[in-house]
Amino acid sequence: MEEDPDTYRIVKLRAEILELGSAIRQLQREGLDDAAAQLLIARKRARLDHLVKTNSAGGGLNIADIRRS
Repeated sequence: MEEDPDTYRIVKLRAEILELGSAIRQLQREGLDDAAAQLLIARKRARLDHLVKTNSAGGGLNIADIRRS
């Protein structure tokens, strides 16, 4: 079975966002600067938003956005 490339990208971005959220929480617990990780997660969320909207507009996927970090 062949998987849609956009579906793969969305799943991959979601996993990366979850990992970054975990890293940010760990940095915050340790009192370290998390600005770079916050910027990266914001960029990945924007990319995910774009992919989801593009697929929804094209009648593709119906995948909800992740808003938790």
